[in-house]
Amino acid sequence: MTWYKEWFGTRYYALLYGHRDEAEAKRWVDVILERTGTSPGARVIDVACGRGRHALWFERAGMRVEGIDISATNIADASRLVPKGHFRVHDMREPFGESTCDLVVSLFTSLGYFEDLRDDQRAIDSCVRALRPGGWFVLDFMNTQRMLAQLVPHEELSRGGVHFRIAREARDGHIVKTIEVDDGGSKHRFEERVQAILPEQLEAMVLRAGATVRDRTDGPDPKPFDPERSERLVLWVQRSDA
Repeated sequence: MTWYKEWFGTRYYALLYGHRDEAEAKRWVDVILERTGTSPGARVIDVACGRGRHALWFERAGMRVEGIDISATNIADASRLVPKGHFRVHDMREPFGESTCDLVVSLFTSLGYFEDLRDDQRAIDSCVRALRPGGWFVLDFMNTQRMLAQLVPHEELSRGGVHFRIAREARDGHIVKTIEVDDGGSKHRFEERVQAILPEQLEAMVLRAGATVRDRTDGPDPKPFDPERSERLVLWVQRSDA
């Protein structure tokens, strides 16, 4: 089974990453709506929406929210959290709209999961294809240069009574995270593999999709992107035929 299909729907994934709070999600959504000028009633699609953490705040801001995710568990959770939204299991590499969306977001490093970069290109193509003329695509990815320079090889932590041992390494063009779980003596092992896509590569993929990069920032606080210091790379993208 592909690693992300096995890992994303587990309760251990939710435990490990669930510390990201609602205040952070709301701040992110507020920044996105302000910078893109997206008004209530606009159609927003959250790609790789997870359990609906960001979709909730888009809906509360008056947007018509849709979400797609590869995990049926995530989609079920998002549907419960945001009952007025529309969520479905869908592979981001396949088209999910045609010139109908005002805003598409891909948050929290939701690209780079595939072995072939051509698949990531297909995912970006699908995001741009879904936009109406003048629509925005917000693409949030790790700052790969900084991640590689400051890779933490080993880490241990406990959450909700579950102990995690995490190992990280750069291998074959990927950043690989091995996660060993000890849940009261029940042991599990998972792996994350994310393509080490550099900022210039990501921008080139956006251009090939027929879109224009309007700005580059670092995370929810929209500071200018710094290749050496920024934690995140956020591309603010608009359809080129706007």
